Amino acid sequence: MISANTRYITKIGILSAIAVILMFFEVPLPMMPSFLKLDASELPAIIGAFVLGPMAGVAIELIKNVLHAANTQTMGIGEIANFLVGVAFILPASYLYRRHKSPTGAVVSLLIGTLSMMFSASLLNYFILLPLYQAVLHFPLEQIINLGTIANPQIVDLKSFIALGIAPFNMIKGIAMSLLTLMIYKKLFPVLCER
Repeated sequence: MISANTRYITKIGILSAIAVILMFFEVPLPMMPSFLKLDASELPAIIGAFVLGPMAGVAIELIKNVLHAANTQTMGIGEIANFLVGVAFILPASYLYRRHKSPTGAVVSLLIGTLSMMFSASLLNYFILLPLYQAVLHFPLEQIINLGTIANPQIVDLKSFIALGIAPFNMIKGIAMSLLTLMIYKKLFPVLCER
C-alpha cells in the first residue's frame, strides 16, 4: 500500500517534469521584446495547486525552475523571475479557489491570479530583475529598452518598457494559462485525485 505522502510527492514530481518539458516550447509574441516568450509551464503548477494545494503549486514552480537552471542563458536570473512571477499567479489563484470551489470561483481566482502576476512582474522587473540583469550580466538598460523598441516603437524608456512590454506580456500569459486551466482541469481532476 502506497502512503498518501508518497502519492502527493509523486504527483508533484510528475507535474514538475511536465512543467520542465513545457518550458522548452516557447512562442514569441508580436509587439513584445524578443526575449519575452510564452510557454505553458505554469499550467502544471496551477493545476497542481488547485488539486493538491497552494504549496504544491509553489513546489512545482521551484522544481521546474531549479531543473531549468541547468540550461540557463541568464545565470539563473530568468529562472528566478519565472519562479517569482509564477508564484504571484499561483498563490492568489489557488488560495481563492480553495475557498470558492465552483466554476465561477475558478474564473474569478484565475483572474485575480492573472492581475497579481501582471502587477508583480511589472514591479519586480522595474525594481529588482532588470537592475539584476544589468549588474550580473552587464547588460545595459539601454540595450534592453532597444530590444523593446525594435518590437514596439512606442517603447522608449524603462516606464514604457514595463507598461507596453512586461505588463501586457504577463497579462496575455495569465489569460492563456487561465483558459488552458479551465479547459483541462475538470478532465485531469479525477486522475490527480486517484488514491
